[in-house]
Amino acid sequence: MATRILVIDDDRELCALLADYLAAEGFLSDLVHDGLQGVEQACGGQYDLVVLDVMLPGLNGFEALRRIRGVSAVPVLMLTARGEEVDRIVGLELGADDYLPKPFNPRELVARIRAIQRRSAGSGTLLRVADLELDAGARAVRQEGRVVELTSVEFSLLELLLAQAGRVITRDELCRQAMGRRFSPYDRSIDVHISSLRRKLGPAEEGSERIKSVRGVGYIYLRPSAEGGSR
Repeated sequence: MATRILVIDDDRELCALLADYLAAEGFLSDLVHDGLQGVEQACGGQYDLVVLDVMLPGLNGFEALRRIRGVSAVPVLMLTARGEEVDRIVGLELGADDYLPKPFNPRELVARIRAIQRRSAGSGTLLRVADLELDAGARAVRQEGRVVELTSVEFSLLELLLAQAGRVITRDELCRQAMGRRFSPYDRSIDVHISSLRRKLGPAEEGSERIKSVRGVGYIYLRPSAEGGSR
C-alpha cells in the first residue's frame, strides 16, 4: 500500500512541485494550505506522515503541531526557515520527528521521509529494562503497564539505548541510526529528543536518572544494579 502524506504549506507553487515529485517516488499526497484544515485532516488517521510548514497564516505550524500531538502520534516533518535554529528546537520540543530548512532539495525531503518510514517499521524485538518494556514490532512502550506515547524518533532513540543499556552510545551513532543522517556539532536535535524522553519517562524506580549524558560523547541508559542503584 502506498504511503499517504499530508503536506500543510501555504506556498501553493511549492506544494504543486512536491506533489509531482512525491508521486514520481510512489507516494500519495494531499495538499492543504491552511493550518486549521491541516490539523483536522492530520488527526483523521488516514495519513502515514505529515509535512508541516512553520509559517502558516492564521494557525501557525507550532500551534498546529501542538494540536496534532494532542490526539495523534503520526510522524511530522517540519519545514523551517534556514538559519532559524529556535524554530527547529521548538518544533522538536513540541513533538516533531524531524525538520528540514527551506529552501531544500526535494530529494532530501524524500530521503528524510524514507528514513522516518524505516524507523517506524519495527523489528519485532521485545526489550525490558527494569520497569520499562519496549515492543519494537508493535511500536509500543509501557512503563509498569502504562502506555508511554512517543514520537517515532523518541521511540527509535529509546530502542537504541535500551538495546545497549549500560553502554555509552555516541551522539553520532544515535543521529545516524535514529534520524538517518550524520551528526553535526551544531545540531541539537538529539539533545532535545533525549530531554523529551527524560520528561516522559521520569526518573528510575529508585529516583535516579535513567538516561545519563556523558559530556562530549553521548548518552547511556543506566541499568539498575543488584543493590537497587543504577550503573
